[in-house]
Amino acid sequence: MTLAIRIKPNGRTMRREIAIVVFPGFQLLDAAGPIAVFEMAERFRPESYAIHVVAPGGGVVRSSSGVCLTAAPLEHTLFDTVIVSGGNLAQVEAGQSGIAALLAGDAWRRAAGVCSGAFFLAESGLLDGRLATTHWAAAERFRQLYPKVRLDADRMFVRDGKLWTSAGISAGIDLALALVEDDLGPGIARRTAQQLVVHQRRHGGQSQYSVLMEQGGKTGRFGELIGWMRTRLDEPMSVERLAERAAMSPRNFARAFAADIGATPAKVVEGLRLEAARIAVETGHLNLEHIAMSTGFGDASRMRRAFVRAFGMSPQDLRRSTGT
Repeated sequence: MTLAIRIKPNGRTMRREIAIVVFPGFQLLDAAGPIAVFEMAERFRPESYAIHVVAPGGGVVRSSSGVCLTAAPLEHTLFDTVIVSGGNLAQVEAGQSGIAALLAGDAWRRAAGVCSGAFFLAESGLLDGRLATTHWAAAERFRQLYPKVRLDADRMFVRDGKLWTSAGISAGIDLALALVEDDLGPGIARRTAQQLVVHQRRHGGQSQYSVLMEQGGKTGRFGELIGWMRTRLDEPMSVERLAERAAMSPRNFARAFAADIGATPAKVVEGLRLEAARIAVETGHLNLEHIAMSTGFGDASRMRRAFVRAFGMSPQDLRRSTGT
């Protein structure tokens, strides 16, 4: 396939053609966030990107907020990058055919789905057997429709080869910054993030923003338990102990908890420990070994591995980045 990257006569890369795909009822920030990132990166490295808003049929496309964008017709033009916006799930599922057909074609170098835009990639079959993420509130529906996809609903964004997916709405900015870093290097990505007054790489996964966790789940039945867990992070938190606290059998508890919260008990325990440890690292001067013990990681090396896995950096690097 000929990639949609223009080449200067001297052989240097010119512009990458970026397609932002919208549809009736799309979420405005899903499109506007990445557009702003590529626009800013273009200022720092001129002739890097050409941005195109496209939609099935083209024309004026109304977002969920009522604000409209004018889009070119969705055709099988060669693009370097195709980024599909998300929106209300009913409208996403209603508008999948044309967009999924474009994605299934060989007309791009890499493709991305912002928020529920991941549904379009999954519908085209591109994500079968691959790791992906989407908005935490849409995760249950996604798992029902696309059981072949390895969904991790606690990630800001995921890259699996040439396919990228991100969590809800503002996480499209995180994803676009990562795309810029992949294209132009960390320096341009950092300057772009600074100009936009956002973090180049946000710390933590979606669970820290999940209303379900804060409310104790869809029904609220686990609210007291999660509050209890927060005050005992340095203690063992086995499924058996949590089930006993909830007055349930371990098997029934694990199933009900995951269905209600959207994450397994082990994932929530680690998320709570990471949240507490991150705050301690960022805001204080306590020894890292002490922080690891007090938040239930046991030792600094285990905490370090959890930080790198969740935040992409060690506790030492995080502390240096915050100047504490």
